[in-house]
Amino acid sequence: MLHIFVDPSQMQGDLLRVTGKDVNHIKNVLRLKPGEEISVRTGQDGREYRYGIEEYTDSEVICRLRFVKESDVELPVKVLLFQGLPKSDKMDLIVQKAVELGVAEIIPVEMRRSVVKLDGPKRVKRTQRWQSIAEGAAKQSRRAIVPLVREPMTMEEAVRFAGQNTDVRLLPYELQEEDGSTRELMESIHSGRAVSVFIGPEGGFEPEEVELARQAGILPISLGKRILRTETAALVVLSWLIYRFEIC
Repeated sequence: MLHIFVDPSQMQGDLLRVTGKDVNHIKNVLRLKPGEEISVRTGQDGREYRYGIEEYTDSEVICRLRFVKESDVELPVKVLLFQGLPKSDKMDLIVQKAVELGVAEIIPVEMRRSVVKLDGPKRVKRTQRWQSIAEGAAKQSRRAIVPLVREPMTMEEAVRFAGQNTDVRLLPYELQEEDGSTRELMESIHSGRAVSVFIGPEGGFEPEEVELARQAGILPISLGKRILRTETAALVVLSWLIYRFEIC
């Protein structure tokens, strides 16, 4: 079933007027017929709205509400991913998979070992691209929200932002000795908390960045005995949280 996000202003009583790029997708790509059903979310209230297609106009798909259901598809913790900017198109993959796994926000971070530097129009354009990828992944995975991708921050800005907006702050670090503290820390996270996860770029963190994080209350953790690529590390942490809150 098709899953889309709409602005609440498009809902008028029990009618929905779908506009924009979704019209072509529904009408000409999927070729859905009147009577067929679509799943709709506003990204604001956590509800899923089921609409039946009534008719097509030149610029709209007119749908009528069939029923509304409460949804619990979101992780019970709010995860903010602070991702060190990687090379090439790795960030595209990270955004897509992190959204599928339940991240709430993604903050690209320009770290000392980041090769990619984004300035001016390129910075804005790249952020818009990542936001579009996040929206597509949210639709595919039937999320209740479209996670926000913020414009890149420096490490100092990111550390400060995490301190102001999250309760638990984690930094997977390849030099962190596995002594059982990671398991204890993960098990101490409770529903309703906001969790920040800092991931280094290729080459990892500079020692000064780790020390900056420590001083700000960001806790280094271990992801095991193997060295993971930057595009793998965040997905491991999100998978742990899924296991912790949705499977155990």
